[in-house]
Amino acid sequence: MKKSDWLAPTSATIEHTIRCVGVQRHYRRGDEVVRALDGVDLVVGKGEFVSIMGPSGSGKSTLFNCIGALDQPTEGSVFVDEVDIAELDSQEMAWLRCRKIGYIFQSYNIVQVMTTVENVILPMIFGGVGGDESLRKAVSILGRVGLGDRLEHRALELSGGQRQRVAIARAFANSPAIILADEPTANLDLKSGNEIVDLLIRLNREEHVTVIVATHDFKVLKASDRVIWLRDGRIDRIQKRAELEIEESELHT
Repeated sequence: MKKSDWLAPTSATIEHTIRCVGVQRHYRRGDEVVRALDGVDLVVGKGEFVSIMGPSGSGKSTLFNCIGALDQPTEGSVFVDEVDIAELDSQEMAWLRCRKIGYIFQSYNIVQVMTTVENVILPMIFGGVGGDESLRKAVSILGRVGLGDRLEHRALELSGGQRQRVAIARAFANSPAIILADEPTANLDLKSGNEIVDLLIRLNREEHVTVIVATHDFKVLKASDRVIWLRDGRIDRIQKRAELEIEESELHT
């Protein structure tokens, strides 16, 4: 597929996929070379819900950042719809981050001084969506995530779970093909964490959007079509949901 086709308006008909080929990411720590990723090969198809699991330091967040064009591999390639994102210029990269991928972060990253609805409108402004349309869409999305009565509230007036719902609504604002969520339940209590997982499941099914979650949380596994287990920067194993053996107690922590 040509890059021009990938960026064309008709790209909504494409079977969106992510493909990592031999992805390595190395850092220097003094004289030491840290191999955060050490040769990752992975394909994720349209509409999949995939979790990336592993202990701290296994490379989850680094892989997340490389897939999301927030970091560049030292070696290897990341393809989105068979376009190597390393070949994109700055304008095309901005388009990718704004329109094709939605990001959800552990720390929410919502703008504190803005209202809930303004936070959701913001990425649509960057995406070129008009004022009336962006307001209508923001109100609709916030209603779908259960915040229809919190449109004018600011971050300090919201609970952690509500802030994460704002972050999810913002991630879906430009109707992306891919949602990347980095530890979306880490700062939440059990009830709020379960609600966020259920919300991601519902939006994944309703929007047919590809969801990739980097997480330590076993509750997220109940949503996952596949789980990618990382260890020492490499894929240790890949399991389908039916193959998982999860203790009941792990789903309640």
